[in-house]
Amino acid sequence: MTKILIIDDEPSITNLVSAYLKPEGYEVYVASDGPAGLKSARAYKPDLIVLDIMLPGMDGLELLSRLRRESDVYVILLTARTEETDKIVGLSVGADDYVTKPFSPRELVARIKSALRRLQTGTGGGAGEILSFRKVRIDSGARIVTVDGSPIELTAIEFDLLKALAENRGRVLTREQLLEKVWGGSYYGEMRVVDVHLGHVRQKLGDDNLIATVRGVGYRFEDEPL
Repeated sequence: MTKILIIDDEPSITNLVSAYLKPEGYEVYVASDGPAGLKSARAYKPDLIVLDIMLPGMDGLELLSRLRRESDVYVILLTARTEETDKIVGLSVGADDYVTKPFSPRELVARIKSALRRLQTGTGGGAGEILSFRKVRIDSGARIVTVDGSPIELTAIEFDLLKALAENRGRVLTREQLLEKVWGGSYYGEMRVVDVHLGHVRQKLGDDNLIATVRGVGYRFEDEPL
């Protein structure tokens, strides 16, 4: 059974989200503060975490930073803050997506379902497809990326963004196209999420020339095929 951990100190939110998730067949766990959330994440090893930023004991950003040292679990950040910089900070720390409070529980469940589908099936192409380039090799089945023969650690979103660009090598993909390919039609958040995650990808690849930024348009993968 798919496991989802909700970390939020407001019982009204944890009860509401749980009430929507449990009928869908998910195994739901709840934690009400930062230390308990981190302990639960380590103990239950959930498939997805819904994480509030404002938590007692340890805020969500600190919890996420610690969690990212040992896990690439998909994390949807809940934030009452509307400033774009706060959202970008959350994504930079390691969140995969975010939802701003107040939110529709139906929208949140749709985001969760979409994320879990991607994690279980991948995006595009055959399950065993391998994309080989001069420097980068992408094994879609194993979800492993190597650069010059050395493996690099990518989150689920980072892998899917890189794969989407590599499958369209030489072609410029707009942020809207990347959102559609990776997040699907259920995404209603800020398009800057693409910029933040691809910034992480470029850093991890170790070569900014592999992904070109076409300002005002989008991104293009430029490694040469073998």
